[in-house]
Parts: sequence; structure tokens; C-alpha cells
Amino acid sequence: MTSKIINMAERIKDNEDRLLESMFASEPIADNGFSEQIVRRVRRKLFVRRLTLPIAALIGGAFAYKSLAGLVSALYRILLQLPGDVVGSAANSLPSVQLIVTGGLILVAAILSMNMLED
Repeated sequence: MTSKIINMAERIKDNEDRLLESMFASEPIADNGFSEQIVRRVRRKLFVRRLTLPIAALIGGAFAYKSLAGLVSALYRILLQLPGDVVGSAANSLPSVQLIVTGGLILVAAILSMNMLED
């Protein structure tokens, strides 16, 4: 069963609709590959833009890893020096500094990769 709405829309065509249909039905203009070159350039620039920020974040993270590890270890030492009733037994059950920093970097990499997959 065909829809009456579609059939009526096909019947009611003005000159502009017919002209538009004839323009899209015609053969493309020969441009010796110019259009394909433009599309490749646009896609390449888009690809570079999508990769620039995650790569810069990874390089910056690599440079900041040592400083971040020092900061976390300093905070860890301060936390261990707090009185026992303030912290309780939580200070003894904290993971190592390397595990915290590595987990944070893995989390950042996962977030960045998910953002890249969405694009």
C-alpha cells in the first residue's frame, strides 16, 4: 500500500522542483580531480585537528609525570603524618603513589580516546 501523501507530493511539483531534479540528475562536471583534492585536504585537516589536542595532552602528561608523582608522594607523606584519630586506618590502606598516578593517566587516556571515538 502506497502513501497518498507521497503520491500527492510527487504530483504537486512546480518549475523550481523540476529544475532542481534535473540539476541533480545531470552528470557531474569534469574537473580533473579538483573536487577530490579539496575533499582530501579538508579530511586531512580535520584528522590533524582531532589528533592535535590528545597528542599534546599525552606529551604534556609525559613531561608532568615526574612532578605529579612528586606532588602525590608529598601529599601522601603529609597524610601519613596526620594524627591517627583524624585519618584513622585509611592512611594505612592507601595504594602506592605509582599506582595512583598510573591510574590517573589511564583514566585521562580513556576519556580522550572516548572523545575521539565520538567524533
